[in-house]
Amino acid sequence: MKRDFGRGGQGQKAPGPPLNHTFLPRPASTVFLLQDLSFGGTQRQALELARRLDPHRFRVEVWLLAGGDDLLPVARDFGLRLAWLSRRHGVGPGALANLWRRLQANPIDVLLPFTVVPNIWGRLWGRLARVPLIVGNCRGGGAPRRQHESLLWPLAHHLLCNSVALQAVLINRHGVPAHRVTVIKNGVDVDFFRPPVTRQDLAPVILSVARLVPDKDPGTLVRAFRLAAAEHPEAQLWLVGDGPLKEPLGRLVHDLGLPARVRFLAARPDLRPLLHRASLLALSSVAEALPNVVLEAMAAGLPVVATRVGGVPEMVTPGRTGWLAPPGDAPALAAAISQLLGSVETRRAFGQAGRRRVQQDFSLAAMARRYQEVLQGLLQGKI
Repeated sequence: MKRDFGRGGQGQKAPGPPLNHTFLPRPASTVFLLQDLSFGGTQRQALELARRLDPHRFRVEVWLLAGGDDLLPVARDFGLRLAWLSRRHGVGPGALANLWRRLQANPIDVLLPFTVVPNIWGRLWGRLARVPLIVGNCRGGGAPRRQHESLLWPLAHHLLCNSVALQAVLINRHGVPAHRVTVIKNGVDVDFFRPPVTRQDLAPVILSVARLVPDKDPGTLVRAFRLAAAEHPEAQLWLVGDGPLKEPLGRLVHDLGLPARVRFLAARPDLRPLLHRASLLALSSVAEALPNVVLEAMAAGLPVVATRVGGVPEMVTPGRTGWLAPPGDAPALAAAISQLLGSVETRRAFGQAGRRRVQQDFSLAAMARRYQEVLQGLLQGKI
């Protein structure tokens, strides 16, 4: 079978793999390759997608390169087929060797790697193992650089990303031909994430759900909160997540005199109690694609204050569902937070508009339907 390893050109369509499963007498054997089942938006999206693909057309298995079982109850509740290539923390040589052996011993039709490490090694081993269709995923704001897309995009027959902004980065900065990348927006379960029947009239809470890593820039949010807190002495900031910046962030909170008003909370599989308690969601990232937590907050009827990066403006409409601020600009972020804290009516109106937007444009059903259309088109050589 002829394989297309060539880079192609921006103005010339490279030949795709000669795949035509139109008359395949069985569901296409499909592997979702994940690093682990730790808390993360991409992991949750992959599991939601795996259970929604038509089982008459795709037989999905989830292969895992490392331990991390936060979302294992979710995967089991969905009835997904799981296979661990290693139970160690982090991806080591043993996991990569097991991935190679499993690809050789279990021929598959479709490989979809999710997150950075699976997108690197899944493509390399997948090509060597002659997997007929490898569909890479590029989902985070820093993913194109971390996944070495300038070098590795030719190893995927096609790339999927979740925002128009990220698609432009892949095409303009990393040389991916436009016909080799498709945008499929994230989806959220609008029946699971619903507004509370009533929001309690308690001290206002600014909720931020994000890993404490440089891309999320939580320090700017803490500094913005200090400015907003001067006008709203009852307000609290709840930071949900973990990461390498937790200790320095704790020191910053102490130095700014905020330890009684800033709470650090562990990540959890069900955010609804926090979303129902919060007054607004805040995100201070310097790099993003299409963050799931924004969609979940909007579905739960919360207004959003976020930075104008990546695909965030594709979700949040300033003056309608929330406010956007430049990245790294604590005073601008504080002004947006203060505006919402000062008006219950505005928060309610923005939250209602946000939920309507998610219901219309970001449902899980629409995401799964689009994935299925693209995968079928690739298998049949139509894309």
